[in-house]
Amino acid sequence: MRDPYTVLGVPNTSTEDEIKQAYRKLARKYHPDVSKEPEAETRFKEVGEAYKVLKEADTRAAYDRMGSQWKSGQEFQPPPDWDSGFEFSGRDFGDATEFSDFFETLFGRAARAQGRQAHAQGEDHHAKVQIDIQDAYHGAQRSISLSVPVVDAHGRVNTAERTLNVNIPKGIRAGQHLRLAGQGGPGSGKGGAGDLYLEIEFRPDASFRVDGRDVYVDLPLAPWEAALGATVTVPIPDGPVQLTVPAGSAAGRKLRLKGKGIPGNPAGDLYAVLGISLPPPGDEAVKKAYRALQEASHFNPRPHWKE
Repeated sequence: MRDPYTVLGVPNTSTEDEIKQAYRKLARKYHPDVSKEPEAETRFKEVGEAYKVLKEADTRAAYDRMGSQWKSGQEFQPPPDWDSGFEFSGRDFGDATEFSDFFETLFGRAARAQGRQAHAQGEDHHAKVQIDIQDAYHGAQRSISLSVPVVDAHGRVNTAERTLNVNIPKGIRAGQHLRLAGQGGPGSGKGGAGDLYLEIEFRPDASFRVDGRDVYVDLPLAPWEAALGATVTVPIPDGPVQLTVPAGSAAGRKLRLKGKGIPGNPAGDLYAVLGISLPPPGDEAVKKAYRALQEASHFNPRPHWKE
C-alpha cells in the first residue's frame, strides 16, 4: 500500500476537513463512470483505500505511529488464557496504569478501528436506462425496473425486481449519469447505503438521430419543392415548425434550425437533411409530365462521367 498522504496529495499535518476535500476531489476525478484518465479505476480504488486510513482519528494515529505495519494490531487474536503464568512488574512497565496505557496504545485503538470498519458504506450500483428523445426536451418522470441482488436468511444470493420512480431532467444527454443517493447496495452495521448511478441512453427513433445535443431529421421533398423552393412543416421533438426550403436545393443539403436541438446552455441545433422523393410514373398524366420535362430540359445528372 502506498503512503495514503501521498495518494491524496496532502501533508501529514492536514486537518480532517482538508483530507475529506482532497478525497472528494480525487474521487470525482477518477470515478470510472465519468473519468477519461488512464487507469482511472485503479486510481479510484487507491484513493478510497487511502481515505479509509486517514478519515478516522484512530486508524490515522495508528498509521502515523507504525507506518505500513499499522494493521498489525488489528490482526492480533490472543488465544484463551494467553496471559496466565505471566507477571508484569513495575520493574518492566512501571505501575499497572503505565502497562494499561502501553497495551491500549499497541492494541486498543486498532481494535476499536476494526470494530468501526464493521459499519461499512454500501456499494454504489450502476445501470443503464433508456428514455425517449422527447424526454430530453421536456423532462419527465419514469418508472424503471431493475434486477438487484439480495441475500436471503440463509446467506444465498438471489435477484429481485425493484421499481423506482426517476425524474428525468430537461436537457439531459445520452451518456450522462443520474445519481440516486442511497439507492445502491445496503451498508453494514451503521453504514449508509450506496448510491445508484443511471446512465442515460436514447431509444432508437424512426425519425430522429442524436449527436451530443444536435438532432437530425430526414426531410423528403417533392422534385418541384426542391427546384422551386417551398415552406414545409417539420415535426421535431419540441413540436412542429415551419421550414423554408430555398429554391434549387439538392438532396443531402442540411438546413439548420438553431437552438432547436436538445435544450442546454447552449442548446443544440436541429438539422433537416433534405431528400428528394420521385412520384411513381404509373399514372399516364405523370408519365406525360416526365416526358415534357425531358424535352424541355437538357439536364445531365452525370456531368463528370466519361462516355
